[in-house]
Amino acid sequence: MVLSSATATLPPELTPVATGKRIQYVTTDLNGALIVATGLILTPKSNKKNRTVAWAHGTTGLADQCAPSTSQAVFWPEARVAVAALLEKGWTVAATDYPGLGTTQSHPYLIGGSEARSVIDSVKAARNLDSALSTQYVIDGHSQGGQAALFASQIAPSYDGNLVLRGTATIAPVSNVDALAPIIPGTPGQGYLVMGLYGLAAVDPTFNPNTVLAAQAKTKTSTLTTGCLNEILASYQDLTASQLLVGGALPASVVTKLAHYDNPAQTSPTAPILIVQGSDDEAVPQFITHDLLLPQLQAYSQPVSYVELAGASHDSAVVLSAGTVVTWIAARFS
Repeated sequence: MVLSSATATLPPELTPVATGKRIQYVTTDLNGALIVATGLILTPKSNKKNRTVAWAHGTTGLADQCAPSTSQAVFWPEARVAVAALLEKGWTVAATDYPGLGTTQSHPYLIGGSEARSVIDSVKAARNLDSALSTQYVIDGHSQGGQAALFASQIAPSYDGNLVLRGTATIAPVSNVDALAPIIPGTPGQGYLVMGLYGLAAVDPTFNPNTVLAAQAKTKTSTLTTGCLNEILASYQDLTASQLLVGGALPASVVTKLAHYDNPAQTSPTAPILIVQGSDDEAVPQFITHDLLLPQLQAYSQPVSYVELAGASHDSAVVLSAGTVVTWIAARFS
């Protein structure tokens, strides 16, 4: 259900190909309670096909100013390329901000079940605004959004009502955080881990990030509310592991909790999957996707296609795969 809709100012890359509405819409939290999320509905200016692709964005931050629907500063360049490619194919794009980005509640960062619901409900919202849109949809996501896309595929038939998920494209998705999280402390990407701890706290009232963050890391937590991704990464990047975490490592119990909420592929996907991964990804290492996630997904019945891009980074993989992704999506809609 759409609660409000207003004309959106789009990034210059998208203005020639789409009109946009910024919406507030109803979704649900992990417990099924109704909550409000925000996002964009982008309608192609020409060649409209009446199919919807849900775009699930990569990490932007935790605070309200980090919602891509209102801040073009975090409507990342690679996301603009990916979304423009979708619009040029004539597909309507539903782009959620995820719960807590642009609304009063905390953002449950990397909590897959939360992201998944808001992604699917954004497609319902698009159809709420445009009755010509068919029930068919595909999800396309990067990083945090790639993880969201995989979680959405898991719950789609039980959650999406009369919609029909035709496929899920996922670029450098977050997965296997029980393997990923322990290798982050002391590296330039440790701001992601801090955000992940606050994401866990948003859904688990028994967990307080301050019980595991070291004293020096605690002095920087204001950045989580005043900045977005780049500021958060810069704030934490130079800390040693022991300056980040008490004892220099996460307790096993916390890693287990993160894996419970953050790891996709714990249940079966419900539509075909395309995985894109850059070989030189600095945020989601290639082995996490190829060695761990890929066989997990292949163990289920849905077909899985894997494309690895030699030399591609976490963000360049989105740009370099834009044509591959739209070709794959077109085949799902045919």
